[in-house]
Amino acid sequence: MVGVELRQLRYFVAVAEERNFGRAAERLLIAGPSLSQQIKALERDLDVRLFDRDRRSVSLTPAGAALLPHTRALLERAADLQRRAGRLAGSEPVRLGYVDWLPTDLTATTSAVAQLHVDAWIAPSHTQAARVADGSLDLAVCWVRSEDLERHGLHARLLGADRLYAITTGTDTSDIPARDTVVLLDDDTISWASWNAYAEELARDTGAHAVHISDGGITGPAFFDHVRRSSHPVINSPKGQTTPLPPDLVRRPVVAPEIHWTWSLVRRHSEDRAAVLAVVDALCDGVGDLGINAPGAWVPDDDPYRQ
Repeated sequence: MVGVELRQLRYFVAVAEERNFGRAAERLLIAGPSLSQQIKALERDLDVRLFDRDRRSVSLTPAGAALLPHTRALLERAADLQRRAGRLAGSEPVRLGYVDWLPTDLTATTSAVAQLHVDAWIAPSHTQAARVADGSLDLAVCWVRSEDLERHGLHARLLGADRLYAITTGTDTSDIPARDTVVLLDDDTISWASWNAYAEELARDTGAHAVHISDGGITGPAFFDHVRRSSHPVINSPKGQTTPLPPDLVRRPVVAPEIHWTWSLVRRHSEDRAAVLAVVDALCDGVGDLGINAPGAWVPDDDPYRQ
């Protein structure tokens, strides 16, 4: 098999399809004797006869017929490899921004389709969406509403979703209705614009108690201090989903409804570069709805994926 070349496999497929060496040679733009020699060399390297041939006809042997579909598949894989390599070699890096969350398999999923550059500036959702709109980024993982997409001329695909929960003191870890929770809104409307919009609608729709703060305590140690001072469990923001809890606090699932935060992969509507579109497809194809439209689930009315 060491001597087998892709071009010889292409010659084999051409002769098999044309059932004639002369027509196959014309199709391949090579001389007839050369084609015949290459087929004989392929048969020698494979140690199998591929064709029965006489002066009037050419037909596949049983071995040739058995190998033909595998040869076509191998050539298609080789062509796909060449296309992917061409995109990688000829394209600029795809610039991706994010807020806090990225898929765990980001690099493995995208390495075959593009040179992905993850931007070091971690910014709020509305900032990252605006950066995609103005061309500073090609893609961003962020939370957006349908009105944001329309205003900025963006297109979104669902990439991830977090089910939010409540944090409280004590030892009770049972389910708690959303109406019996607190949701924090920060007076810093620049940094927390997206969260505030989400939290306001959550409070309006579910009866959760909206509490205004001014210390950035949506996350981090200040958030845990708010929990300790609160008489109700406090909804945890998606930026705090992986933060370890202090030993005096516990997590309680929120029900009636279950509340979800969606992560979108956004691009410009006008984006037509193959590498950017390939990254979107690689990351988002097969994601599904992640349970956000299940009975008893809640997302904001203007969530792009609400059905």
